[in-house]
Amino acid sequence: MNASTLLLIILAIVTLNFLLEQILNALNRKNKKHALPDELKGIYDEEKYYLSLNYQRTNDRFHTLTSTFSFVLSIILLSTGFFGWLDIQLQPYVEDPLWRALAYFGILFLASDMLTIPFQLYGTFVIEEKFGFNKMDFKTFWLDKLKGYLLTAILGGLLVGVFLYLVMNIGKDFWWYFWAIAAVVMVLLNMFYTSIFVPMFNKLRPLEEGALREEIEAYGRKVDFPIKNVYVIDGSKRSSKSNAFFSGLGRQKKVVLYDTLIENHSVEELVAVIAHEVGHYKKKHILSGMLLSILQIGFTLFVLSRLIFNEQLSYALGADTLSIHINLIAFGILFSPISTITGLLMNLWSRKNEYEADAYAASTYEGNALATALKKLSVHNMSNLLPHPWYVFFHYSHPPLLARLRAIIQPSTAQMEA
Repeated sequence: MNASTLLLIILAIVTLNFLLEQILNALNRKNKKHALPDELKGIYDEEKYYLSLNYQRTNDRFHTLTSTFSFVLSIILLSTGFFGWLDIQLQPYVEDPLWRALAYFGILFLASDMLTIPFQLYGTFVIEEKFGFNKMDFKTFWLDKLKGYLLTAILGGLLVGVFLYLVMNIGKDFWWYFWAIAAVVMVLLNMFYTSIFVPMFNKLRPLEEGALREEIEAYGRKVDFPIKNVYVIDGSKRSSKSNAFFSGLGRQKKVVLYDTLIENHSVEELVAVIAHEVGHYKKKHILSGMLLSILQIGFTLFVLSRLIFNEQLSYALGADTLSIHINLIAFGILFSPISTITGLLMNLWSRKNEYEADAYAASTYEGNALATALKKLSVHNMSNLLPHPWYVFFHYSHPPLLARLRAIIQPSTAQMEA
């Protein structure tokens, strides 16, 4: 297949991805006009409900603007051969292929982020501010940016550098070696994310002694799941939205509760949320999810190994010679239909796991408390109560609220939403 044909295929994939996203967004917007089902009545008062609809419409319009900007820019850059042109400009200044590739990706990363900073600022300091979510100041925003750049340069640069070194020195069999490295990195990140990376951006403090901690530890003893490492994160530093998560493996596992979550929920509701997370561990969702992700990475690397040395891919994006880093960009686009399919399958699996974790929490603690916690979270975060089924199918890793409530109340319907 020659370079011109490959470029047409790449442009077609980018266009179809954009059109699919616009269709899904349109369906989702239309679905918001439906009357609320009985199970959701009483969650919002009328004023709060219409405010949430306004928040979702505002975000929909903003997402359409940003995605259209990204699409138009991508088409222009691909059609004009910009990616090849940039590589040609770097060749006189950076002769070593490895360092040129790192410089190339560094320039693209910074340029891309700089172009989107106005959108990020508007989203945070206009939209989120207007609806009462934003708690971040400009100092925190820019400090987060600098820390993000530093982490990307160190970790991202190291991983990309190792990848390129293996490709350039081993050839098509590079994927075995990098797959092993990626698997080890994934496990380490999962184990030490809360201990190393979270403190770079947020403050963590142990949950103080009291009724909540006692109830959490009592529940842990009941289900034979020791819960000692319970932390509170200062999520209110950036947003009033609430969340909670488990992190780590073995002795490194930690429960992390947002301070905003603790403020808005009762002890029973908070323990029910933790019981849901314990359910993921008891059902081995964390381990199986990691294994599936590792297999997915291996499959992607295998396919990549069959295309990365194709000169026509480099020519399609405007290069004058084979360029591994340009082929990575081309591959990312060509592989996107496959990654969409694998993403759909992962979402299906994830939604099934959420039902199972809900059922575990309901059976080992209190289903009504979990249902109330889920309702409060949706109200507080102004979540979409009625997403379109097709939008859910493509994008949701968790079932929508209505489906989860019905499954908690009627466990036999837990698989009603695939």
